[in-house]
Amino acid sequence: MRSILEPTIPIDVGVRSQRQRIIEAMVTSCAEKTYAATTIADLVSRASISRTTFYKRFAGKKECFDAAIDWCIEELEGAAASAHSSSDSPPVAVRKAVAATLGLMAANPALAQFVTGEAVAAEAAVVDRYRDLLMPAVESLWADAGRTHDPYADPRLAFGRTQVLVYNQIIVNGAESLPELLPEIAYILVLPFAGHDEALKQAQIAGKTSPDPSA
Repeated sequence: MRSILEPTIPIDVGVRSQRQRIIEAMVTSCAEKTYAATTIADLVSRASISRTTFYKRFAGKKECFDAAIDWCIEELEGAAASAHSSSDSPPVAVRKAVAATLGLMAANPALAQFVTGEAVAAEAAVVDRYRDLLMPAVESLWADAGRTHDPYADPRLAFGRTQVLVYNQIIVNGAESLPELLPEIAYILVLPFAGHDEALKQAQIAGKTSPDPSA
């Protein structure tokens, strides 16, 4: 018979659960109060842990903040990657990936505010991380299909325009409205690789199917 003193949850699972709660507390607190205003006390309270437990999982607030950025990026990567299949053409894959990431952020306003606003404000280098995540992923879709982008169209400009659009949409209309940007962002990200006609086609399809990413 199992002793009541024996743990019923594996230690590593308990550690991961605590760590995840702290990370999510960081995302929520930063979205509501900013990183500068977030304190260890805030994180401890939101995650329902002790201060001692916090310092067992993280060396300090900055390390927790960096882990929160990593987690958000992984969530966005996962949503984009699972939204399309190998049978999709590159333009269709881009449209579906954009729909999925916008949908994820719309369903998680704190995550959206964190990755587009507070993370960038607190850590300028995050912009480079986002660009290094997004553009190679988009470029690889065309590379796998044996296609490259037009030399006159710089994908980095597409990233910049996308970033501004998303951030402004959150500020003006809230994260829940992000799927409304699907046609425009689909056009922006397809244009450098496939040209105006294909970009317009994907934007028009996105306008008819938004916010459903499965179309």
